[in-house]
Amino acid sequence: MLKALLIAAGRGERLGEITKDRPKPLIDLLGLSLIERIILTAREVGISDFVIVTGYKGEKIKEKLGNGEKYGVKIEYVENREWKKGNALSVMKAKDLFNDKFVLLMSDHIFNGDILNALIKSDIKASVILAVDRREPLEEDTKVLEVEGLIKDIGKKISKANAIDTGIFMCSPSFFQYVERAIEKGKDTLSSCVLEAAKNGDARVFDISEIDNAWWIDIDTKEDLREAERILCRNLIKRTDGPISKYINRPISVRISKVLAKTSIKPSTISIISFILCIVSFYLFFIGNYLSIALAGVVGQLSSIIDGCDGEIARLKFMATDYGAWLDAVLDRYGDAFMIAGIIYASWISSGDIKAWLFGLIALIGTFMNSYTAIRYDSIFAERRRKHEIRIGRDVRMFLIMIGSLLNQLFYTLVALGILTNAEVIRRIYVCRD
Repeated sequence: MLKALLIAAGRGERLGEITKDRPKPLIDLLGLSLIERIILTAREVGISDFVIVTGYKGEKIKEKLGNGEKYGVKIEYVENREWKKGNALSVMKAKDLFNDKFVLLMSDHIFNGDILNALIKSDIKASVILAVDRREPLEEDTKVLEVEGLIKDIGKKISKANAIDTGIFMCSPSFFQYVERAIEKGKDTLSSCVLEAAKNGDARVFDISEIDNAWWIDIDTKEDLREAERILCRNLIKRTDGPISKYINRPISVRISKVLAKTSIKPSTISIISFILCIVSFYLFFIGNYLSIALAGVVGQLSSIIDGCDGEIARLKFMATDYGAWLDAVLDRYGDAFMIAGIIYASWISSGDIKAWLFGLIALIGTFMNSYTAIRYDSIFAERRRKHEIRIGRDVRMFLIMIGSLLNQLFYTLVALGILTNAEVIRRIYVCRD
């Protein structure tokens, strides 16, 4: 079973007062500490055993994480009392706990799991394999010079470089000999250890530029924290988002989720709140006057926006479950049914036209079939990655209901829903035919 060595000994002095009373790994980022994000990201790719090297205020890290049981992992601790020195000493402290290859991670480098997953699955052979980025380096970046996959030089001040150190490593136990050799020479940075391996042709790179949507960030300053927030929020947008969700709902729901992420609210609770708003909308349609109908449409659109927050919180805080996704889908279907039933009733009461029931039934069938065909269609939609293909889903339906309610044109809203949803189902059947 692959283990991870996590370096969490430093203070993070560039963050100023933020790390005065707590170690850098415990800094909050959208409801989770930095070190929790690293652990949960690694857990998602199958790593369940961690060795954490602590130093500055290490007892607070132990108090926060415990033995790892609450995260579904196992955690062991090693103390580095020389934490003010380079992180090579932290690596060396854990030498006796590794007899097989392991992942080496920094507690202040946030990244998406696709990078780690691809690194683990790569067939590159060396004592140390470093995941590198090809973007233009910043002054504070650790730079790497590689030639045909071999690391030739590494450091912050090297004159030639063509890659950047991401702080994500795959190591064999033989790497410890290079760590020991560097320390004996009076060099205590991790880069100096990699350089010792490089002299033996035993250090290679793993290029993350070949991974779709790969991202990482080294958090050293308050601006880095703000940028990390922006990255995490930007990645909440799904490839299968419809036009209303992408351009209207998501920008609002993400702002709400940023606030909710700092609370203890669960995604399932948000799903229930969204459903309750649909019930409120149904009741307002039932009242039947223009003001209540217009308000019903607005409340329905608010429900659609809130409906995005449950998934966002689940992804932000690693709380996504199959049951949670299923519960959300079930409540959405009930919510759709109540909304359309309310529109049918309000349209029939105001006009007395029996056709409201006919077109309402067509709209209801189309809505349910729209949802039923979504899973297969979305998988194809994501695979093809068509930037300009429009997905007609629940976001479009709820927005259309709001517009129809504000215009007090409920019958024509039912007609439009019936045509739009069923036409979309037919289109999906054609797209998914192969």
